[in-house]
Amino acid sequence: MAKPDGNIPVEGGVPTASAIDRVFREEYGRAVAVLVRFLGHIDLAEEAVADAFEAAVLHWPTTGVPPSPGGWIIVTARHRALDRLRREATRGARHAHAELLQRQDEPPEESAVRDDRLRLIFTCCHPALSTAAQVALTLRLVGRLTTPEIAHAFLVPEPTMAQRLVRAKAKIRDAGIPYRVPDDLELAPRLQGVLAVVYLIFNEGYAASSGPRLMREELCAEALRLGRVLAELLPEDGETQGLLALMLLMASRQAARTTPAGALVPLPDQDRASWDGALIQEGQALVRRCLVRNRPGPYQIQAAINAVHSDTRHAGDTDWRQILALYDQLLSMAPTPVAALNRAVAVAEVEGPQAALAILIGLPLEGYHLFHAVRADLLARLGRAPEARSAYERAAGLTGNGAELAFLATRMRQLQLG
Repeated sequence: MAKPDGNIPVEGGVPTASAIDRVFREEYGRAVAVLVRFLGHIDLAEEAVADAFEAAVLHWPTTGVPPSPGGWIIVTARHRALDRLRREATRGARHAHAELLQRQDEPPEESAVRDDRLRLIFTCCHPALSTAAQVALTLRLVGRLTTPEIAHAFLVPEPTMAQRLVRAKAKIRDAGIPYRVPDDLELAPRLQGVLAVVYLIFNEGYAASSGPRLMREELCAEALRLGRVLAELLPEDGETQGLLALMLLMASRQAARTTPAGALVPLPDQDRASWDGALIQEGQALVRRCLVRNRPGPYQIQAAINAVHSDTRHAGDTDWRQILALYDQLLSMAPTPVAALNRAVAVAEVEGPQAALAILIGLPLEGYHLFHAVRADLLARLGRAPEARSAYERAAGLTGNGAELAFLATRMRQLQLG
């Protein structure tokens, strides 16, 4: 019996069901990536990998977990794909089968796994697909989430999500979207799309758009994992490193963002002793390396802003002037309304709430709940309670997040009592 991986739980030398499920979680994405390269077909690759894990469930309790579970899954999946093609009756399938048979004795290219995953990420995030399809497909194929899990995460019926995934994969197939990393001329614009999708996944986890909980930690974890993959594969790209740093520094605060009962805790009131020091150190180290490169981009600047927040043990010691200067730099590079709103928060700390309130005039964010929440806070600080209550009510009407709704309701009650 092969010796199991030391990280895989066994009982009496036999891998548990949770052990095999853990291997599935850890190896599914890269196995699919390898099989997509080998087969040139996403659905067939997924079916083959699923067959391989079914085989693992049958055999590993008897034979033990192999020394390289991922390699075993890849080899078995490829063999199962060839078996499936042998059973196909169409002429086209027989031609594909013949071509694959010429390569079936090749060992799995373990050294190419990382490149395969990068190719798959870029395929999922092709600009021909909608953003919703890009996110769903990235989570499914690279992020290891099952269709029911993705549907639950985004609060849509499972059949709806299944159809979204089917349509996205069909578009890749029918449009002949290449399974590759773009060449130098295409890389920059395509990479921005990939980074945006990963950050969108993280943000949906960090501040869920709907549902009872403030956060969906599993989505944050998936985005961080994808960010680490990209950062490892593109170590010289500053924006890729900056995005990872930004997510690490934001994720470091997760434990302090809610009470044990799930109530939202705003940044100034968080217990910074419960921030994750290891994530802070990792994120700050990446920020320092970005500063040495001196090729700033929006993600790097946002990471630097969060690094400043993580520099102090007490909210009152935050260097808001430095944060304001960084927001000025961010707006010169990426002048978005949300960045202007965040800059206004810094202005309030440096110049006062009246100066910050003036910045909000004219921002096209009437449909964004945080715009109204920030405005309400500024109005409350200026003693304009009726206007603040109205702004809080507007914010509450625009969010479907239960924790945020409860927080806004508390603020409204405090204004009434005050």
